[in-house]
Amino acid sequence: MDDVTTDRQLQQRRADQALIDRVSGGGEDSAAAFETLYRNYRDWVVALAYRFTGDRDMSLDILQETFMYVMRRAPGLTLTGQLKTLLYPSVRHLAIEALRKAKRFRPYDEHTLDSLPAAPLEEQHREDGLAALLATLPPGHREVLILRFVDDLQLSEIAVALGVPLGTVKSRLHNALASLRNDPRTKDLLGP
Repeated sequence: MDDVTTDRQLQQRRADQALIDRVSGGGEDSAAAFETLYRNYRDWVVALAYRFTGDRDMSLDILQETFMYVMRRAPGLTLTGQLKTLLYPSVRHLAIEALRKAKRFRPYDEHTLDSLPAAPLEEQHREDGLAALLATLPPGHREVLILRFVDDLQLSEIAVALGVPLGTVKSRLHNALASLRNDPRTKDLLGP
């Protein structure tokens, strides 16, 4: 099933392609199509940017830059996978660049999460434990795991998004899952 796009994803890709085609066409319909694409993916882009930066304001800036990129690419763009597959490397690159610039222009300070809504204590403890568990994985393994199970990308789409061979994605995912399976904290967090 990894190499086969699901019906839902195929329908979403077709809908996104139709919107991109309308954006490329110009005119009044173009603005409405862009707004629909933006609404469909803005939360995902912000969440992804936040994963990389840990900074809400920076994530919102990356959101704007990402959709400016989509506008520039729209004419003649043909999706071969989910739109997330196209967006992921852009968001990642923009986040890395934003962090580099921020490091150059201001001294390091802890990122505060005060502006984010607080989760109930038990849920927060579980999220912290899961984050700590995921932090033990090598970055490449963690990235593939999150793209697969949080962002719901197929393995072939992850390979495209990361620019690595499919075998590398499969290996990283296998190793990440094996590490989690063998870690006793997994059972404590997720139950038997």
